[in-house]
Amino acid sequence: MPQQSASGGVAAWICKSVNARPAELKALLYSFAYFFCLLCSYYVLRPVRDEMGIQGGVDNLQWLFTATFAAMLCAVPLFGWVSSRYARAQLLPMVYGFFMLNIIAFFVLYREDIISPEYLARAFFVWVSVFNLFVVSVFWSYMVDVFDGEQAKRLFGFIAAGGSAGAITGPALTTALVGVLGPINLLPVSALFLAAALYCVFRLRYWASDQHRDAAALGGGIFDGVRRVARSPYLLGICIYILLFTTTSTFLYFLQAEIVSEAFSDSGERTRVFAMMDLATNGLTIALQLFVTGRMATRWGLPFLLALVPAMVMAGFVLLSIAPALLVIASVQILRRAGNYAIARPGREMCFSVLSREDKYKSKNFIDTVVYRGGDAVSGWFYAGMSAIGMMASGIAITGALVAAIWLATGWKLGRARERLEPADDGHPAEAVQITR
Repeated sequence: MPQQSASGGVAAWICKSVNARPAELKALLYSFAYFFCLLCSYYVLRPVRDEMGIQGGVDNLQWLFTATFAAMLCAVPLFGWVSSRYARAQLLPMVYGFFMLNIIAFFVLYREDIISPEYLARAFFVWVSVFNLFVVSVFWSYMVDVFDGEQAKRLFGFIAAGGSAGAITGPALTTALVGVLGPINLLPVSALFLAAALYCVFRLRYWASDQHRDAAALGGGIFDGVRRVARSPYLLGICIYILLFTTTSTFLYFLQAEIVSEAFSDSGERTRVFAMMDLATNGLTIALQLFVTGRMATRWGLPFLLALVPAMVMAGFVLLSIAPALLVIASVQILRRAGNYAIARPGREMCFSVLSREDKYKSKNFIDTVVYRGGDAVSGWFYAGMSAIGMMASGIAITGALVAAIWLATGWKLGRARERLEPADDGHPAEAVQITR
């Protein structure tokens, strides 16, 4: 009896701390664990990917971003076909099982030295970039499918904190093990965490079934997501927001690669630096997600959430234009990424909670993958062009600040549009907004 009382006390404390209801607690904790395992898997790979990008040549990064975009163009129609024909219970295991097999395949290729290390490094960079967006996009599609819009506003901050906890554990493991195992031997560790994420999917499936949440196959064609985005001013607004986000992120990533490659010549040391930056980023993120994001969304609204990070990035670019140094780029990247994970990303996912299931999976996947990596590719070549004409880091940073200012205005407008789509007490949108045309 005392043990049950203690357990009930912990459950009550969690519910009060994160503004959850008792009936939601089991699903909330499995969602937290699901995202923890998913991002732990990715963040074991991320420092390895960043090192492979440098090994493939800093001057080739725009080509790697373009190759990633091309891979997305092939992958999205395949995902559209699979999601049209398989119910949610089969779709998620297929996606995660496929990527687990990919990880093991790369591990074998590296160990057996079958392919030239330079080309394999480039292929791994592209693959991890695809892996990251697909598995996270599918995760959030699942979340906006099993939780309604009101629950999303209250719970998504806490669920995102599960990802941050995994994003702390992943770099910590990489930092501790890379010197002993080497970068390549970390790949099976990533696969194990992905398998654990799949277990959480199976557990959440039972809760969603009890809540009578629809899990049927979506039907339709493989390009439905593209068509639905093209007909929707609201979804196009999300596309613009993401394109501006990826442009600023790419500028910062290229600046980071140049500065780090000049500061360190050793591969292991660069991998360790990237892992330490990841660790600092996610340590800053998790407290905000646990106790601040949900309350911030409730108190100040979604427009504030979507505009805050662009304002921070604009200030960061201005600082970089004055002092483009290692400490500055590391600080700006840590603050930007923490703000994105804790504030902007949960806010962005809330934008999908008012849409249909087909938009939650097909349109969202197209936006999160093709639009996202398309923005990376275009901005990568834009950065290369600015460098080719002799623009210095300070000039590129000023350009980034101007893009961030447009991003800020877009975020505020998108947040206002999402709030007008919030269902009123009668179940209809509070204000008529054109979703499709």
